[in-house]
Parts: sequence; structure tokens; C-alpha cells
Amino acid sequence: MKSLQPLKPVKTALLVALIAISVACGYSSKMTPPVAGTMPTVSALSPNSATAGGTAFTLTVGTNFAAKAIVNWNGTAQTANTTFVSANQLTVAVPASAIGTAGAISVTVTNPSTSGTGMYGSGGMLAETSSAMDFTVN
Repeated sequence: MKSLQPLKPVKTALLVALIAISVACGYSSKMTPPVAGTMPTVSALSPNSATAGGTAFTLTVGTNFAAKAIVNWNGTAQTANTTFVSANQLTVAVPASAIGTAGAISVTVTNPSTSGTGMYGSGGMLAETSSAMDFTVN
């Protein structure tokens, strides 16, 4: 077994070299941070008002949307109710319970973030949320 002793320093040196090379690759230095995404714009609401206590309806929202954009009704993402029609039109099913009382409802749209596709998953875009437009419940 004494003949194996000289190999121990060689194995240790190889292990140290492999670790140094892995660290020197600088995985984190190759990653690029996400960039600003496309800012959605709520340019119109149709209809722009409803009667308190009224029935459910479909709200159409327009412009500048990503394919997976989500309408936010009073700050709550309407993930299951939003339908992407085109880059300039989203629809959202508004239940009667959402217009039970009179007041102004803030409507925004969020274009979701996208994950990076670059080396090591770097890059991508950040989520962006539009300015609010008020929907009136009379």
C-alpha cells in the first residue's frame, strides 16, 4: 500500500485545479440581468362604466399588450378571466360581484416577465404594469 502514497498529492493537486478552473469560469459574471419589458398602455375601456348591482359583462381593454398580459381589476390580477385577443386588445370577464357597489375601479394591465434564454438562463425581461385607468360603477 505504500506505493499509492505518491498519488495522493497528485489527486489533491488535480482536485484543486478543477475547482480553480470552475470558479474562474465566472458563471455569475456571464449572466446578464433582465431588461425592462414592454410597457403596456390602457388607452380605452369598453364599456367604461356599469351600474352597481348589475350583471356580469366582458370588459375590453386596449393597447400594447404581450401575449400573456393580465388585466388587474382594482389591483387583483384576473389571471383566469383575461383573454388575449391581439397586441391591442384584451378582454376580461367581470363577474356581477365585482360591481356590487358604486365607486371607481382601477384597471391596469401587466405584461409578464420572460425568463432568459441566454447562456446560463441570463437575460429576459421584467414584468411591466401600465398606468391605471378608472372604470366607474354608478
